[in-house]
Amino acid sequence: MIKNPILKGFNPDASVVKVDKDYYLATSTFEWWPGVEIYHSTNLVNWDLVAQPLSRTSQVNLVGNYNSGSIWAPHLSYSEGKFWLLYTDVKTGTAFKDTLNYVISCETIDGEWGEPTFVTASGFDPAFFHDDDGRHYIMSMLFDHRLDKPNFYGLLIQEYDLKELKLIGERNHFFKGTDLGVCEGPQILKKDGWYYLLCAAGGTGYSHASTIHRSKDVMGPYELSPYHPFITTKTDPTNPLQKSGHASFVPVSENEWYIVHICSRPLIERGNCTLGRETALQKIEWIEGWPRLANGTQYPELEVEAPNIAEGIIQTADHSTFCDFTETTLPTYFKTLRRPLGNKLSFTERPGYIRLYGEQSLSSLHQQSLVARRWQSFTFRAETEMEFSPKSFQQLAGLVLFYDTDNWQYLYVSYDEEAKKRYIQVETADINQFSYQSERIFIENEQKEIKLAVEVKRDKGQFYYSFGTTWETIGELTPADHLSDDYIKVNGKLAFTGAMVGICAQDFDDHSSYADFKYFNYQEK
Repeated sequence: MIKNPILKGFNPDASVVKVDKDYYLATSTFEWWPGVEIYHSTNLVNWDLVAQPLSRTSQVNLVGNYNSGSIWAPHLSYSEGKFWLLYTDVKTGTAFKDTLNYVISCETIDGEWGEPTFVTASGFDPAFFHDDDGRHYIMSMLFDHRLDKPNFYGLLIQEYDLKELKLIGERNHFFKGTDLGVCEGPQILKKDGWYYLLCAAGGTGYSHASTIHRSKDVMGPYELSPYHPFITTKTDPTNPLQKSGHASFVPVSENEWYIVHICSRPLIERGNCTLGRETALQKIEWIEGWPRLANGTQYPELEVEAPNIAEGIIQTADHSTFCDFTETTLPTYFKTLRRPLGNKLSFTERPGYIRLYGEQSLSSLHQQSLVARRWQSFTFRAETEMEFSPKSFQQLAGLVLFYDTDNWQYLYVSYDEEAKKRYIQVETADINQFSYQSERIFIENEQKEIKLAVEVKRDKGQFYYSFGTTWETIGELTPADHLSDDYIKVNGKLAFTGAMVGICAQDFDDHSSYADFKYFNYQEK
């Protein structure tokens, strides 16, 4: 049996393509850099991160983009000897949505992906469909900015010239959704002469779902499946895989089929989901030409039957990592915010350490010196050791639990100009409201190495510090579950990502100060 999710922690909007015996799965990264993550598997159970195709600023510029904007719902496909990736860079999140859709390609999944070609800005969630007659199509959600119209106005489809890299012919407003409302994330599968349209519906919260439709013509009209919705937990509040929807077909053999789908796991019933939106796997069956979950319901299961290709495979359960920064590149599980750090990060100025030069604040949408990884367990400990010699209260560095620029919990070292000493303190931002969560702990001037740690146990966080071998708590328990899309949305903000933990540095003066970090240890419990 396979235990869901198959990709734990902030891995939403999965798009899967099968090439020979290999499966490749792309997920959204929003404002985190590099953009888009592509995983590989041969068994659908264990997945390895093999590519991060948006790795150059010439491909996309996220600096200044709003929180939970940027890279939404990529679509990965394979045709004519190349992998194709469609992605959206969402620039605006008001009554308007500036959704810039691009296509890039590469002959190998882990090669250097090309420069982007602009496709359209009509809406988000673009997807390819490569028909077996040699024609190609691009679909996307149609966004309507008019105040007297629904924003989500169904789906568009238009033929695409894969050689000239441009849309051709007329665009067709071919599908307007169902009774579930919001319609997005289209995928088309051709099977047995039918075109099957798989759509996300109902928004991305607890009413999320996927729907199935079919037609003999790619342009429609499409009839609704008798198994409607295809997958949801809207009416199943105790299901451990809440917010299930946004799916992608996974063929194993002619008679063995699965889907991957989005899900979230709340800490309590319909509560906060600190691990964000994750990716799960469900087995499906075909009943008189219609796909249905193999359990005969619309509700996903926490444990599903493993495919035949997974015989003897043991599922990875622990995603703990230790990095001592002896290599000259960051491990791929680390991400930065909105851009590469360039010369603000160095492995060579002090070998065996990572050096971060301080830049803008944790509130900045532009240039932050922040390196972080996603939470993949409800309970974990993260620890680092650093050396830092600030000369001003405007210079800070330390360990942070981070959701976005409005929501974080920060254990940092800075400088008190009156005491002429460094100190450690905990500060938090909660829906952009700032407060200290501890007293200042002063550091003797001769002390060099400072260890910082945080333990997260479901809804609570506790920070620690050490100047040697003994760890001391600092501050009260923090509300770790506030670092979740649910808590942030309740307070009127958009939030689609997931909680991260990492190291960072700030310098509000001349950006010259730096902190040296010896290791970063993330251990799940």
